[in-house]
Amino acid sequence: MSSQPPIQPHVRPPIRLTAQLLTCVVFCILAALIIFVAQDEPLSVLSGPMSAGNQFLFGLGLSALAAIGSYVSFRLTAKSEATHKTIAAYSRLDLSGLNPVWVSLAAAVGEELLFRAALQPLLGVWITAVIFLLTHTPVYQFRKLDRATLVQAAGVFGASVALGFIYQYVGLLAAVLVHLAIDVVGLYVVRNALRQRS
Repeated sequence: MSSQPPIQPHVRPPIRLTAQLLTCVVFCILAALIIFVAQDEPLSVLSGPMSAGNQFLFGLGLSALAAIGSYVSFRLTAKSEATHKTIAAYSRLDLSGLNPVWVSLAAAVGEELLFRAALQPLLGVWITAVIFLLTHTPVYQFRKLDRATLVQAAGVFGASVALGFIYQYVGLLAAVLVHLAIDVVGLYVVRNALRQRS
């Protein structure tokens, strides 16, 4: 009787930086199509309610608050199941070198153009936030409705609503900067957590 080797679980390949950049390009193209077809003044999405200089300054201030809030939130919930699930969700990303910055920049630009600049003027903050949450479902694997999943979903939804109001009252540049800050801190936290486990 021959012994069979144990069945190895299927390990999904890592997500490379090129895939993230391609996603950004696709989101930007979709955003441009929606903006130019559905809006009377397409370039107005870039100008926003505040000047570019004020958007930048407000964006930097809000980014600092978002980065601090994101880090403190992780430190307070480091041992929670929701945090462990979030780390697992992003563990497939190639987070070597400066990739956390590049992945975050691609996500911030692509997602803010698509969700805030293109969809939000048509659908409003709340419906856009629901769509944002649904597009993040595959990443977070919101299949099982337990407490950790609900905490993750609430965090993604809440961040989207906050970004929606930043876009509405400050402008696109500020929303991109805040999104970038949240993602950069989050991805460096994930990378450090993964390194501590190995």
